[in-house]
Amino acid sequence: MTRISDQISINDQEIQYEAVRSSGPGGQHVNKVSTAVVLKYPVSPQHYPDWFIRRLKKAAGRQMSKDGKIIIKAQNYRSQDRNKKTAFDRLVTLFTNAAKRPKPRKKSKVPKKAIESRLKNKKIRSQKKQLRKSPDRDNE
Repeated sequence: MTRISDQISINDQEIQYEAVRSSGPGGQHVNKVSTAVVLKYPVSPQHYPDWFIRRLKKAAGRQMSKDGKIIIKAQNYRSQDRNKKTAFDRLVTLFTNAAKRPKPRKKSKVPKKAIESRLKNKKIRSQKKQLRKSPDRDNE
């Protein structure tokens, strides 16, 4: 069991690792050795709260299948062990990010000084434009 928070943990026995061939360049080595690792972890609603599963789906995106499995492929290294560790670390990061509750936004209030300066500038601009006008014929 890898503990993420007080409510959420990852059951290590449920993780399935599958060794597959890596894609991309690498010549003969890549063609004959299965160093890439595909990690599959089922996320069942019985083990996790609804809010967590919703956030996990959003965070995982395409990595989560329709049947509720998280699928992570790691192929950065030439070693299968390092790729396995990388895939597990990515799973932990995904769970950690989904477990964090976002801080609620606090409405901020416009400072009095800002309101006063805006009105003062408005008045100055208005006076400038009044001075640009030609004088009325009635006052002559």
